[in-house]
Amino acid sequence: MNRIATILITGFIALMLLSSTVFVVDQRKYAIVFALGEVKQVISEPGLHFKLPPPFQNVIYVDKRIQTLDPKEADRFITAEKKNILVDAFVKWRVSDPRLYYISFGGDEKRGGDRMQQIVKAALNDEITKRTVLEVISGQRGKVMELIRNKVMAEAKQIGVDIVDVRLKRVDYVDQNLSSVYERMKAERTKVANEARSTGFADSEQIRADADKQRTVILAEAYREAEKIKGQGDAQASQIYAEAFGRNPEFYKFYRSLEAYRASFKTKADVMLVDPQSDFFKYFKSAGTGK
Repeated sequence: MNRIATILITGFIALMLLSSTVFVVDQRKYAIVFALGEVKQVISEPGLHFKLPPPFQNVIYVDKRIQTLDPKEADRFITAEKKNILVDAFVKWRVSDPRLYYISFGGDEKRGGDRMQQIVKAALNDEITKRTVLEVISGQRGKVMELIRNKVMAEAKQIGVDIVDVRLKRVDYVDQNLSSVYERMKAERTKVANEARSTGFADSEQIRADADKQRTVILAEAYREAEKIKGQGDAQASQIYAEAFGRNPEFYKFYRSLEAYRASFKTKADVMLVDPQSDFFKYFKSAGTGK
């Protein structure tokens, strides 16, 4: 009986020792193998691995997935024009050197996150203090993010971290600056609107002046053409009269006298003081005589 118990106890102890020498590395983790407190090996390939039983060797796991550093509150910075702004940024990062990362923070992920936040804040402060609000918000935003990313990458590499991306989610004024900003924006928009109105008024005056000029030219040309046609008509009429007079002078005199009578006695109210023996009534006298 004692022999069986001894065998069972021995087998159990052997099984425990064997299980302590086997460990599984997940595909989402790094495995750091320590030998008497020193880093012996870093395993990045997933699968079943072996080690010496404790206390000779033990294993600590480090997450290899992409991590997100996204503070709950925005940080305050001062621009080159001494304006306070709030900047809300986030960082995507992952451990690239597990050995260096563990040595830097002793495997404490909270300390690693705090250190990353300090690095990002320092890089933001260095770049924002050199620029105005407009440059940070729109004018040079892409360049600012690129410079910040490069600085953070250089600093993070020293602690075994690789930076995937750095983004500015929000850049805003602090509350006490909003009213002055809105007034300045309003003044700028008003200035632009006034300039547009002035330009439009000048253009409209130019258009009116051009239209008046074209109207005057068109009327002058029309009047000239009308006078020309009228002159040609008068010339043709005079030529016709002259030809008619040359063919039959007596008929021409008679026709012109009829026109004069028609124009003189247009209404019954017309009154003329003329000598009855004058040549004006020549054809009245001879109307019934056949002469």
